[in-house]
Amino acid sequence: MKKIFSSSVLFLTVCLCGQLALAQDKATPPQPDNTSVNKADRSNTKQTAQAQSQAKADRELAAAVRKAIVGDKSLSTYAHNIKVIATNGTVTLRGPVRSSSEKAKVAELAQQVPDVQTVDNRVTVKAAG
Repeated sequence: MKKIFSSSVLFLTVCLCGQLALAQDKATPPQPDNTSVNKADRSNTKQTAQAQSQAKADRELAAAVRKAIVGDKSLSTYAHNIKVIATNGTVTLRGPVRSSSEKAKVAELAQQVPDVQTVDNRVTVKAAG
């Protein structure tokens, strides 16, 4: 009797572990394929978010530009999520937006922030689809 009980417990444990492994596989979403974006970022000539200066003035300027962009509720989520890099008064904007009008709008909002001297608008327009 004890042997049958032990075998049953072992069988149920194996089944449960198998079900947990299957559930975990289903819960893990596939990773996005942004290979082309990553290739573009390999060039040392392009500003990336990792290049953000840690100087207090630069961090505050980047935060002010981000606040201005996110505060405009007419912009898409894409536009709200563009990268903002500030260095010595120059603000670089990178990432996709939904339209050329959004591209112009984020540059305009950045330029209106006090202490922004130059806006390097490297935003791209993502094709609908």
